[in-house]
Amino acid sequence: MNSARASILIGLFLAVIATLGWALNFVAPYVTGDYSLYDLMLMRFLFVGVLGAGGILLCRAHLHLITPSQQLLAGALGALGCLGYGVCIAAGVHFTGPVLTPAMVGMVPVLLALLGNARHKTVEWRRLILPLSCLMAGLALSNLGNLHQPSLSADSWLAGLLCSLGAVVLWLLFSVLNQQQLVKLPAQTTGLWTALMLAGAGIAALCLWPFMQALGLLRLPVLGAGLEQAAPLYAWALVIAVMSSVVGAWAWNVATRRLPMVLSGQLIALESLFATLLGLGFARRGPTLMEAAGLAAVLIGVLMAVRIILTARLDTALPVTITGR
Repeated sequence: MNSARASILIGLFLAVIATLGWALNFVAPYVTGDYSLYDLMLMRFLFVGVLGAGGILLCRAHLHLITPSQQLLAGALGALGCLGYGVCIAAGVHFTGPVLTPAMVGMVPVLLALLGNARHKTVEWRRLILPLSCLMAGLALSNLGNLHQPSLSADSWLAGLLCSLGAVVLWLLFSVLNQQQLVKLPAQTTGLWTALMLAGAGIAALCLWPFMQALGLLRLPVLGAGLEQAAPLYAWALVIAVMSSVVGAWAWNVATRRLPMVLSGQLIALESLFATLLGLGFARRGPTLMEAAGLAAVLIGVLMAVRIILTARLDTALPVTITGR
């Protein structure tokens, strides 16, 4: 196995790990118990901030390789791409259930693929038509299937749609800005860059805490914040923080140094697939026929894109470009 193939296969493995970790974002509304979604999100990102601070201490030897302005930008990207995105995702699932929000986020691979191939042409456009068509068809089928859920009101659907679109916009902004910065940084700073983002998300959550409490959004002061009462909440917040924000962010940043942007964009679709399956499991129901067809189309589109772009990458030895969340 040559070094180019090994590098891409490692990148593919890490990208799958990242998307599986990120899929835990979508189960947040199902694990709050008697507490509110705001309690879980607050605790999750406070844990994220602590983990980020620990990462900065571990990687402090590389701090001189990142300028103060870049450090501030990393923190801002963390607030945007971790906290902002996570809140939009959780709210979308809360309003519309386990299918619509992951399906809307499924637009991101299509948009990133188009953006990536426009900036750094990796394959001929005609070769992307079929996998992108599968992804778009899967997205459409998932949305149509979700609209037929009897428990979903028009107001809830609209609120979930707006939250989901907000997640898409935040993710695209994050991907572009993060790409522009990562390409300028030495490879050994990837861990520190990730830690700075996590710390930024934690600081943003800490700043929002007083406002959330003043608005009466938190149930922790009412139900109790001790381990006896809130241990399951803390446990889920920690698991989601570690897997989604820490493992997911690190694995994706490493993977995107090894993969073309047009390929990594397609792999993000796996997050939508994993998220829907996890959400259906927590909701204790199976997918409808249309939802199942949509999920299958997404998966087929991803597999086709991997095969097409991997072949093009190895045959032409095109340069690797970087993206990430």
